Amino acid sequence: MTNVITTQSTTIDTGILDIMRDALVGGVVSTGELIENYSNAIASVFDRKDINGNIIAKWFDLKGKEYKGVKAECVKFRNAMMDKDAKFIKSINADGTRVHTATLDTYWQRVKVASGYVPKGNTVTGTVDVDTKTAAELKTMINRILKSEEDGQECHASTILETLESAYIVLTGQAHDADK
Repeated sequence: MTNVITTQSTTIDTGILDIMRDALVGGVVSTGELIENYSNAIASVFDRKDINGNIIAKWFDLKGKEYKGVKAECVKFRNAMMDKDAKFIKSINADGTRVHTATLDTYWQRVKVASGYVPKGNTVTGTVDVDTKTAAELKTMINRILKSEEDGQECHASTILETLESAYIVLTGQAHDADK
């Protein structure tokens, strides 16, 4: 049976809309399942577990050298998406390196959320005191050192990482959470 809409003088076949809507809805549902399956696969490979198999660190919480495998997987994911569809390529650098669109960051975020990651919300800003400014600068330094380690670069600053993290805890009352 063909679905039709009749206006004053025109009859429009809407069957194609039904087909495309069903395809979209099926794709959206399938995409959610695919993201969850991919997220579960990443967790099975990269989650740190104790001797009894209990998770002691989720893959999205890993830092420094431990994060290298996750970072490599993220790069593979982005490259595969750009290979599949050029719409995910924002630009190409002079050296031929492709720059991905923000859409791929959104997809990667969805993979993290499917594994239990809770995105940071908006924070209220107000008067910033010396301790708050110092904590922010410590966080920047810590992230810079962790990024260097993730990239496989040796740096002398790695030797004081624990000291910087301890200072951050003293100022904020909480452990440093790397920006990933």
